[in-house]
Amino acid sequence: MKHIERFLATVERKPVDRPAAWLGLPTGEAMPGLLSCFGADDIAEVKKIIDDDIWPIEVPYHCPPANHIACAFDFAKKNSAGYEGRTLTTPGFFEDIDDPARIDEFRWPDPVEHMAPDECRKTVAAAPPEYAVMGIMWSAHFQDACAAFGMETALMRMIEAPELFQAVIDRITEFYLKANKIFYESCGKRMHTVLIGNDFGSQTSLMVSPELLRRFVFPGTTKLVEQAKSYGYKVIHHSCGAIRDVIPDLITLGVDVIHPVQALAAGMNPAGLKKDFGDRVSFCGGIDAQDLLVRGTPAEVYAKAMEIRKIFPTGFIVSPSHEAILPDIPVDNIKALFEACVNM
Repeated sequence: MKHIERFLATVERKPVDRPAAWLGLPTGEAMPGLLSCFGADDIAEVKKIIDDDIWPIEVPYHCPPANHIACAFDFAKKNSAGYEGRTLTTPGFFEDIDDPARIDEFRWPDPVEHMAPDECRKTVAAAPPEYAVMGIMWSAHFQDACAAFGMETALMRMIEAPELFQAVIDRITEFYLKANKIFYESCGKRMHTVLIGNDFGSQTSLMVSPELLRRFVFPGTTKLVEQAKSYGYKVIHHSCGAIRDVIPDLITLGVDVIHPVQALAAGMNPAGLKKDFGDRVSFCGGIDAQDLLVRGTPAEVYAKAMEIRKIFPTGFIVSPSHEAILPDIPVDNIKALFEACVNM
């Protein structure tokens, strides 16, 4: 099968010659080791050597200092943290605000000012034609809402000031819908799938109750999923952690693929996911990047990938359990993962 055929068949849970596989997004620090290991000059050559199926493309978004759509909102309070040290726990602009009427005191960005349709078209056109092309959209409206207040404050505002939290997350969702439309109109049928999502889970459970996610977060997720599917794209939804309790919700929202399967998180073992959800949604991930890929041997990584192939003859994109490939992962383990994927 060709890459695009294999990807679509895997997502649609149809028979495949082998499961689709995705390398993920190696960090700059990890790239020298990967290039050296495979004797490659660039990431394109690495992907060809390992027979990767997916070509990710980033949204061209220009607004300093990040110049990245995932950092479009400068919510961090001045002098509270530099950009490099910014986290969800940094105090945010709305930390001391309770009145939703004050929402426009924040300078909300307009994606039209930071995105050029011509550049979007060139970006997707540059993807090699043989790959399934995936737009890395993120559209993390819940995580951005947490950053708008500082995470602890945000979670309290969901209870104490629900109208304000709703107003903030709705405004963030509007931004992503507008930005994504610019990108989707530019990409057209050249793109096959998009990656959106938010982190809902910790290692052992959801960070907030399913009821709060259904009230405040999933209405925006619904709009983002429906928008992508209106252009004919498969939707891969990202959330780290133990999210088993809301997988039925994501299926109902129309998500095609759950990413990642964080192997060590509670309730996320592949066999259980296959049993309970394998006929309704596909999955991506599963090769533990917390321990196995970092400390395991190539033989152990190979065995785990083959185990997942046995559990999921289709409907599972084999990949590390976190999209970022960090330099602490031995490159021989990455090689073993893909050797298992292409083993016939």
